[in-house]
Amino acid sequence: MDNLLKVTLIGLISGITGTGIGGLTVFFVRGVNKRFLSFILEFAAGLMTSIVCFELIPEAFSLGGTVLTFAGVFAGVLTIMTVEEFLRRFRASKPQDEKSDLLKTGMLMAIGISLHNFPEGFAVGSGFGASLSLGIMITTVIIIHDIPEGIAMAVPMRAGGFSRSKAFFITVLSGLPMGVGALLGAVLGGISRGFIGACLGFAAGAMLYVVYGELVTESKKLYLGRLPSVGNVMGIICGIIVTLLN
Repeated sequence: MDNLLKVTLIGLISGITGTGIGGLTVFFVRGVNKRFLSFILEFAAGLMTSIVCFELIPEAFSLGGTVLTFAGVFAGVLTIMTVEEFLRRFRASKPQDEKSDLLKTGMLMAIGISLHNFPEGFAVGSGFGASLSLGIMITTVIIIHDIPEGIAMAVPMRAGGFSRSKAFFITVLSGLPMGVGALLGAVLGGISRGFIGACLGFAAGAMLYVVYGELVTESKKLYLGRLPSVGNVMGIICGIIVTLLN
């Protein structure tokens, strides 16, 4: 019980820390350099890819075998695809108002990131269920990855008319679902070694789709130069180094 509480708190704190740090930008800057934000997104994408390929997937195969691992991966991908489709339809159903366009963009990003934080929390809980080092590694990566997302949420909400405090508060709230996800990941992952493998596979699939379906795509929309690609490679290398150190 104490362990479940600790994992839940870690998931909760990591969720609000990453997006919260990003949200703090509304208090200090009026705008964010697109090239820098694109670099951060690509760095996070590379780092997450390394964690998935060199930590999550091998650990999942070791604990759950081939079938359960791939079942988890496909389930993770399909879950995020479903969330993405829901958000796309929600966005399409809303009339476009030029005056509140930036505000809607920020709010929709907050909804989307909140939903994405749930499977990320699941990754945290499943990671700690497998090993302490894996759980810490996943938590660190998610915090880094959530910082640019916090920036991307808070800045348009501020530009759309929200006060700095309100934009920051909503940004922090978007990290709360990670605590719930961490609890479920720890509880369900504790059923058996095979189920931990499936949970890790689910987390890997969800994270991979977020990386290549959203982070990389959004990065290319922001900036098309070479710097983001360098960031991606640096992220992968950092992930490999962290893996070797463990």
